[in-house]
Amino acid sequence: MTALAGHAEETTLNPLDIVEQIVSANDWAFDRRSDSEMAAEAPGRWCHYGLFFSWSDEIAAMHFTCAFDIKVPPRRRAALYELLALANERLWIGHFGLDRDDGMPVFRHAVLLRGAAGASAESIEDMVDIAMTECERFYPAFQFVLWGGKTPEEALQAAMLECAGEA
Repeated sequence: MTALAGHAEETTLNPLDIVEQIVSANDWAFDRRSDSEMAAEAPGRWCHYGLFFSWSDEIAAMHFTCAFDIKVPPRRRAALYELLALANERLWIGHFGLDRDDGMPVFRHAVLLRGAAGASAESIEDMVDIAMTECERFYPAFQFVLWGGKTPEEALQAAMLECAGEA
């Protein structure tokens, strides 16, 4: 592919600097492991979410994951994979997956920033907000499949019910 920008020098600021400011402003625990990695923990309605940000200066991309505080037993992984596929059909941005190493469901998203001066605070806030909103929305479905004995279709249908009012 031919670059349209010619030979112009491209510099993209490290978006993890902005992520660190956002995480600090929310009083979330975090660990800036290096210039290319940062981990944080954010409270949710159903559980605490493990946030992981990874920046690649080489390709000017930031990869982001939001991990559920759920361990998936190996015997339930097939049903969860089916639920992940059904849930992913309902997403506009990002996707759900399962971390094979620790058996935790995760929401993943990547942002390409080549040619941009850097990520905006608003775009990073939106990325984290969307991830946590989707995790909160689908958390009950994961619970229904893992511990409630429901099929992936039943779990998704039950979790997607919109309540009108409060009890």
